[in-house]
Amino acid sequence: MQLETLFLDAGGVLLFPNFERISAALGRHGVTIATGALAKAELAAKRQLDEEQTFQAMSDQERGRLYFSLMLERAGLSRTPSAEAAIAELHDYHRQHNLWDHVPGDARPALAAFRARGLRLVVVSNANGTLKRLFDRIGLTPTVDLVLDSHEEGVEKPDPRFFQIALERSGARQETTVHVGDLYHVDVVGARAAGIRPVLLDVGDLYAGVDCPRVRSLTALADAMLAGTFGTTPNQ
Repeated sequence: MQLETLFLDAGGVLLFPNFERISAALGRHGVTIATGALAKAELAAKRQLDEEQTFQAMSDQERGRLYFSLMLERAGLSRTPSAEAAIAELHDYHRQHNLWDHVPGDARPALAAFRARGLRLVVVSNANGTLKRLFDRIGLTPTVDLVLDSHEEGVEKPDPRFFQIALERSGARQETTVHVGDLYHVDVVGARAAGIRPVLLDVGDLYAGVDCPRVRSLTALADAMLAGTFGTTPNQ
């Protein structure tokens, strides 16, 4: 059946951490690390965090705190009082403004390509209540049809109820919807539980062998759709 709707995660798909802001915050507290090292460490930390037991036992907020700890660990930084002070500063900024405000260069062109194919675009994201304001601030709101923030909805992925809310709110149908996310045990597991086909965005190529379609970028997904090859192999 022809695809009509694309559900998209925000963080890790359309938005990425502002590593310049993170590096600057650490630097203000005497901890020096390059943005490139942080970006590499973030991918490894996120993959380490993406385990079934973690998502069953923790809330999104708790996972967020662990995520920062793992990122610093992967970057080779110790949890010193200085590092802890920088993390507290970053958490405070994130609660107010959202730290995931970097839009990769391929995101807007890919969204335009999806829209050119007539797809309805719905953001379905575990977030902290700031996502809609963030989309307004960075100019992403006009590029999608609907933004759903788990904090506002009172339910978060992988709970299939969040996807059901998205289906109802957008007027989409399960059988003609695909969800693109970056975490297997949040996005793939949750989408499948809701009867929606998942696609895993694996920027770091860290999920070899997973049992779902996998793309390295939104551009690759848009190109596969344009070429008519989307869904023909497990790894796009």
